[in-house]
Amino acid sequence: MQLHADYLSGSSESGVVLTNDLSIVILRYGRVGLQYGGGCMMAGFPSSKYTRRDFLARLGTAAAGLAVAPRVLGQEPETARTNVLLITVDDMNFDSAGVTGCKIPGITPSIDKLAAQGMRFEHAHVTSAVCQPSRSVLMTGRYPHRNGAMGFEPIDPSVPTLQESLREAGYLNGIMAKVGHLAPQAKFCWDTVVGANDLGQGRDPALFYSHSKAFFEQAKAAGKPFFLMANSQDPHRPFPGSDGEANRKAAGLPEVSRTYKPEEVPVPGFLPDGIPDIRVELAQYFAGVHRCDEAVGQVLRALKEAGLEENTIVFFLSDNGMSFPYAKTNCYRSSTATPMIVRWPGKIKPNTVNRHDFVSGIDFMPTVLDVFGMQMLEGMDGRSFLPLLKGKRQGGRDKVFTFFTETSAKNKYPMRCVRTEKFSYIFNAWADGQTIFRNEPQSGLTFKAMQTAAEHDDAIAERVKFFLFRTKEEFYDLEADPCEMENLINAEEHKATIQKMRRELLEMMVSTKDPLLEVFKKQAG
Repeated sequence: MQLHADYLSGSSESGVVLTNDLSIVILRYGRVGLQYGGGCMMAGFPSSKYTRRDFLARLGTAAAGLAVAPRVLGQEPETARTNVLLITVDDMNFDSAGVTGCKIPGITPSIDKLAAQGMRFEHAHVTSAVCQPSRSVLMTGRYPHRNGAMGFEPIDPSVPTLQESLREAGYLNGIMAKVGHLAPQAKFCWDTVVGANDLGQGRDPALFYSHSKAFFEQAKAAGKPFFLMANSQDPHRPFPGSDGEANRKAAGLPEVSRTYKPEEVPVPGFLPDGIPDIRVELAQYFAGVHRCDEAVGQVLRALKEAGLEENTIVFFLSDNGMSFPYAKTNCYRSSTATPMIVRWPGKIKPNTVNRHDFVSGIDFMPTVLDVFGMQMLEGMDGRSFLPLLKGKRQGGRDKVFTFFTETSAKNKYPMRCVRTEKFSYIFNAWADGQTIFRNEPQSGLTFKAMQTAAEHDDAIAERVKFFLFRTKEEFYDLEADPCEMENLINAEEHKATIQKMRRELLEMMVSTKDPLLEVFKKQAG
């Protein structure tokens, strides 16, 4: 027999008082339970045992306390049963959804509908613009150099994860696709794992529906709240219709329901227009965007059909920007900006847009802990943005720090950035005039087309050269140049602002013991 009273906050204690067959369990974050049967020892309580008679004498008082504690402490007991659904898409630019500015008719109806039901952030950024580091930050609340996953590597085993906290609090943890990008797997306490191979290489909307439905039914049958991370692997390369996709068709990639003509798609401002192959590749990319939107819609459909929509907070984001030059695996706006949407029925005012506050990947874990009234863990670099979700103001949201270290090919190009609404400053520690930048997007049509066009177009030639070699520092006026095309690092009129942003980056690097600190001190300015 087990009796639980959830969400008793205000206690940082963690432990268990044991008897032979009946125990009071006080879990960290205030979960309290009475458990009949064999017990186990938890840290934080003395090992002495009460006799059965002593324990039973206290049982009436304890049970009465459990019954009234949530009311006395001013908490809402149902909050402890709130579920979390985190939906991520892979390599989708912040402005590729209809609700964030894409003009292709009907490109993302599911994402647009989700935004209409919740809050959308115009200044949300992931912390590192590549898969594994980005996702590791989400689940640790720590910068890459503080969680150990600076590149494609596991986090440090000593770093606590969100999933460990949720399991301890009685949550069912599930993940769908992108499983290997949160490592080591034992640190993430997955109760249910659905690999990409079981989801049409992470791209089949119908399979996302069936597996999501099964997970939600599993949680209901177990009587547990859940955390599900559903990861579409669209619109990651290979794009639908590309040669790369044709080579992988045998691996179970699904067909797309919609394709686009090159003339139908927009060209981002950071890429040159008028080059046919760039538009061809963008048309392929947007077919992937539409398919990932279908996967999002199917997961949300399964949630609603399971009757769990009203008590589930849904987070939606992309793990980084599009896999094109000057986006993914860099520190530009189209590298780290993400179309974050949060829906929480009855808590978040529908169709809300936060246009000024910066939120970051490091803030996800503390926000989830805060939603559940759980104790904040020491060592997190982020902080909860729950006040913003409730429509309140929150100071210190005027800038964001972003990082890059390593590509999937293990090539290291360390970068740091500090970004505000008006300006961005980037430090490229790797740029020495000789090292050549190499990343995944260069394998596609776009960069090759830019190289060909550069042979007879000086402006494109300069863009290609800058992409390959960069310079030690970059500075952009985002009001005049939102696509970060003109480096103003030597502009006299911005000297004071550049110095200020250098200081801010330095302070962050000092406070977090950034391994790039000494290099920055020597080379910046």
